[in-house]
Amino acid sequence: MSSSSPIFLGKLNDHGRFPYSAIHKRPIYQWPNHSKLAVYLALNLEHFAFGEGAGAMIGPASPQPDVLNFSWREYGNRVGAWRCLDLFDELKLPAATLMNTALYDHCPELIQACVDRGDELVGHGHSNAERQGSWSESDEKELLEMCKRRIHLESNRQTSGWLSPWISESKVTPDLLVETGYEYTLNWCHDDQPIPMQTRSGKTLWSIPYPQEINDIPMIISRQMDGKDFAQMIIDQFDEMLEQSKQQPLVMGIALHPYIVGQPYRLRHLRKALKHICKFRVENLIWMTTPNQIFKHVSTLL
Repeated sequence: MSSSSPIFLGKLNDHGRFPYSAIHKRPIYQWPNHSKLAVYLALNLEHFAFGEGAGAMIGPASPQPDVLNFSWREYGNRVGAWRCLDLFDELKLPAATLMNTALYDHCPELIQACVDRGDELVGHGHSNAERQGSWSESDEKELLEMCKRRIHLESNRQTSGWLSPWISESKVTPDLLVETGYEYTLNWCHDDQPIPMQTRSGKTLWSIPYPQEINDIPMIISRQMDGKDFAQMIIDQFDEMLEQSKQQPLVMGIALHPYIVGQPYRLRHLRKALKHICKFRVENLIWMTTPNQIFKHVSTLL
């Protein structure tokens, strides 16, 4: 900074959604059955437009239609997701299905399989080829209403939670969520406990912890981590959080995308990590649950 430049020491811009809170100075409560650590699986089921829009990539982008990257992502819906569901069935694990509503047009039997398992359905936009954060307020509100309405129409489920495609938010996304009937968001990764957020209507929107570290896209795709190392991350995160949860209740989410972890050689390592976690279901040391159940429990306590 040059000597002629002004020095600003004032308060920085803030989101105004929640105040700062040190985690070790909060009320102590317990999860059901006196468990200390709540663990949930977030299975992201996504659909992408062919020949246009955004999407994760395994290789360099090609001119559209980018067949390599599109077909790699589609493997998740055709193969990977079914292998993940088989694994969850084998281990008797609940899951939250974070779903694009475009899947009702593309592969409705996949969503029905999740419904048949009793999994929670979480709104995740219409397609992950789109980012809502740059849309007008009216268009964003229409998206939120449409996704909630479509899930109820097709699956007879009332969804209470939302994860934006690409975690893309506008400045009013939390406000629009409560105004369109959602009760919690997974967009914010700022804490290990559920946190109430303020909105312009005065209604509370709960933030349920959603991981950006224990998440296969940033770890495996962005950081190019091997599947066995990602699985070890899950185990290490779980072991450490279980130790920390002796002092206070915590939430651990595991974010999975079936076109990534559904690849057989990665699924082998995910199987190992989930089996490790399942060992601790005895004596109610952990609560294997869903984000909606976490929201319902904590909203009655705080």
